[in-house]
Amino acid sequence: MSEHATNQATEAFLSYRNLLFTVAYEMLGSAADAEDVLQETWLRWVKADLAQVHDQRAYLIRITTRQALNRLRSMKLRKEAYVGSWLPEPLLTAPDVAEDVELAESVSMALMLVLETLSPTERAVFVLREVFDVSYDEISAAVGKSPAAVRQIAYRARQHVEARRPREAVSPSETRAALESFRRALEGGDLQGLLDVLAPEVVLVSDGGGIKQAAPRPVVSAGKVARFIVGGIGKAGVVLTGEPTVVNGNPALLLCVDGEIDGVIAARVEDARITGLYYVRNPHKLTRIASETPLTLH
Repeated sequence: MSEHATNQATEAFLSYRNLLFTVAYEMLGSAADAEDVLQETWLRWVKADLAQVHDQRAYLIRITTRQALNRLRSMKLRKEAYVGSWLPEPLLTAPDVAEDVELAESVSMALMLVLETLSPTERAVFVLREVFDVSYDEISAAVGKSPAAVRQIAYRARQHVEARRPREAVSPSETRAALESFRRALEGGDLQGLLDVLAPEVVLVSDGGGIKQAAPRPVVSAGKVARFIVGGIGKAGVVLTGEPTVVNGNPALLLCVDGEIDGVIAARVEDARITGLYYVRNPHKLTRIASETPLTLH
């Protein structure tokens, strides 16, 4: 490839890089794997004859989707061997992303967990169609299915997700308010304060990856979740502080012990109370966040 062609390819790739990363991340739930997919996409993109590419965006999405599908199938074995509950790798996102309700919901921890229940092809089709409004013909080329089959897959995936996603989207300010009440109760070891902000049916999912202590299974109900949190802090004998942040397009807390990152906690809020808590403690899933903050991991 000539220098001019290489420069053209580089410029095109960089212009769509954020889009391609988001497609890969929403399919995989892992920023590290998404970065690997982008590298694989780039290697294939620079070999393409750009004169024959009529729609660069569609072509790049097609390559990214195929690479992500290959990786998604291989990740299944890794997840089956994973110790305890698995949560997506949290991503720090700009505060203004949270104002884009559609994008914020599409990368939220709650929806990412719902996407985990889809088959690889269903997940790819849902992400491309529902989040990025890619045409059925383009999706067909990306996943290797006929447009008619893609329409059926999209319908099934949409029905599956709609049955499991939160009943209604809440404003970022409402989520921030609930998290602020949660943070005050957490830092003060206030059991009643936690019970006041947690919905009766709240579910806590914690991910330590077998490296950090975490509940092996989801903890259900306000009483059990509150006691689990307060008891855990008490046993550890540490002072836990929470710093407000924005993760996956939604308000969240960066939890720190002695000024160092312990984990990231995201929340699902309905009717001003927390119905879902997602606590990522696995250090391998926090390296990206650690590198983007002034704090350091152990």
